[in-house]
Amino acid sequence: MKIIDGKHIAQTIEKEIAQEVAALSGRKPGLAFVRVGDDPASKVYIQIKKKKCAEVGILSWDEELPSSASKEQVLDILNKLNENPLIDGILVQLPLPSHLSAFALMEHILPSKDVDGFHPLNMGKLLLGERGGHIPCTPQGVHKLLTHSSIEVAGKHVVILGRSNIVGKPLAALLMQKFPSCNATVTLVHSRSCNIPKLCQEADILIAAIGQPRFVTKEMVRPGTVVIDVGINKIGSSLVGDVDFDHVSPICSHITPVPGGVGPMTVACLLSNTLQAYKNKQL
Repeated sequence: MKIIDGKHIAQTIEKEIAQEVAALSGRKPGLAFVRVGDDPASKVYIQIKKKKCAEVGILSWDEELPSSASKEQVLDILNKLNENPLIDGILVQLPLPSHLSAFALMEHILPSKDVDGFHPLNMGKLLLGERGGHIPCTPQGVHKLLTHSSIEVAGKHVVILGRSNIVGKPLAALLMQKFPSCNATVTLVHSRSCNIPKLCQEADILIAAIGQPRFVTKEMVRPGTVVIDVGINKIGSSLVGDVDFDHVSPICSHITPVPGGVGPMTVACLLSNTLQAYKNKQL
């Protein structure tokens, strides 16, 4: 069994980004964070992302609104960021207060500045296999983890647990494309799927993104399988994934830890998308 060190791979990507940003003449890339409400986890996530921005030389802006902010107030902020030539990327931190629609806000961000990759145009390009759109950060991070770890994806059976718009759906679309290091046969498993353990046992690469702590047990994993754990769940003071790491890790060929696996890759891909958005403007 080999543990895939997402933190190390992310640092390698971030170093390359920092070198490229340092070599830029003129202004540096800019990323704006929009947070609505006082969710403690959202504050922490933005602090982590801003710290990484500073490390690679990307400038960052904060736009903070109260949880009572109306859709019109948030859209007004997004309009200003869309029009600001110093801003290359815009990220609306989730979750949002219940009265706000994430889709409605994401749809309002310019696709060229949608570095989260959630705008319908970027999602559509991914589904159609068209180049030039931003790929959502966590699916992109999973793909880069596999590529950097020299894990063959083409022709393999990839089983993805979870059909969210953030991970499951775009990851399935990405891995099935005629892109380098893709071309997989993908099965998307969800809460209404029949015989979930059997479907998981058929995987060459099993990706857990279901949001249930330690859901994947060793009985669900065929020996030699590659296991990628996207989940992050808090149990007491500990963070655990969607995979029962202690019991699954001895039987698989590769596995990602939680924390230190997919999480750092998501942030690295956000920085990469921001740099790409900046470069697209210069074309």
